[in-house]
Amino acid sequence: MNIKLVLVGQTDVAYVRQAVEEYCKRLTHYVNLTVVVINPPKANAKTPIIDIKQKEGDLILKLIAKERGTSGGIKVVLLDEQGTPYRSMEFADFLQKQMNQSLKMLIFVVGGAYGFSQEVYRQADAMLSLSKMTFSHQLIRILLLEQIYRAFTIINNEPYHNE
Repeated sequence: MNIKLVLVGQTDVAYVRQAVEEYCKRLTHYVNLTVVVINPPKANAKTPIIDIKQKEGDLILKLIAKERGTSGGIKVVLLDEQGTPYRSMEFADFLQKQMNQSLKMLIFVVGGAYGFSQEVYRQADAMLSLSKMTFSHQLIRILLLEQIYRAFTIINNEPYHNE
């Protein structure tokens, strides 16, 4: 199984880039991971939020359509506060189930500051919540990658997770 992390917007925060690079490096031992950054369309303070979400959504959907067009076995998971919350062990079980189903690609999508368009929600296969709290889209990158890494160490019975 391959994992693709789709992120809306670049990061200019050094510690975020370093943490993302570190977890990507660690994950190479377990899975083929690709990180794709979608540059959000230009907007200003007067641009309606619905327009921003729609334009970002169009870019996300284009990427998803391309992946689904090249092969079957694709599952799209949105990071969303209304998504399913998992404990780390449960998230490891979720990943294991995806691998057991011979899923070719699992795509995690971290949206922009305003969330997703309704069409992106309709195209998603699942939604994941990492917390009931709200985090910046920069921190979510780190939290998600750490949890993916933790899940693989749990699946492989390695001494990283303590429970």
